[in-house]
Amino acid sequence: MFIRTSGCNLRCVWCDTPYTSWRPEGKEWIPSEILAEVKRYPTSFVVITGGEPLLAPEIVELTAKLKKKDYHITIETAATVFKPVTCNLVSMSPKLSNSTPWKREKGKFARMHEGHRLNLPVIAKFMEHHDYQLKFVVENKKDFSEIEEILEKLRNVDRDRVLIMAQGRTKKELHERTLWIVDLCKKHGFRYTPRLQIELYGNRRGT
Repeated sequence: MFIRTSGCNLRCVWCDTPYTSWRPEGKEWIPSEILAEVKRYPTSFVVITGGEPLLAPEIVELTAKLKKKDYHITIETAATVFKPVTCNLVSMSPKLSNSTPWKREKGKFARMHEGHRLNLPVIAKFMEHHDYQLKFVVENKKDFSEIEEILEKLRNVDRDRVLIMAQGRTKKELHERTLWIVDLCKKHGFRYTPRLQIELYGNRRGT
């Protein structure tokens, strides 16, 4: 069960959920309403994603209530904001320089994004308090050097917890990058993760 929050403090140029960032939309739900909706589905796994779910004002309360009902909780976050959430796994996706929208909308959000996209103290704090994984979106081979620089600053990162995902919105784009990304993952000791929803359903909302 996916719970997607709307609203984000970043503006990734390749964002695949613009309805939660560039042009946020949605309706307001209180934690009890969300919990009742989750109960309708036959699963014990909940993924809270966004936008940036750590911006949601009642995220701490929501995660605590879900945990009380014995759900396995994963939180997907860019790790720019820390809150004392309850979860089984925090899946952090620190944004590389390839995400900065220098040209999109005439660079309106570029400097804001560049100033907020990487918060190493927040990442380190999540690593200290939670089971974690680090997921990086890769577009070019040079991105691997940038990832290594980040890992060196964080220190003691378990490389088995570093996941690499290709940037792409179509099967063709993903296929073009997959082979060299897999080869570099082997070289660096990282894990490769496919964009399964695009492979199965294409780039469409609700998957």
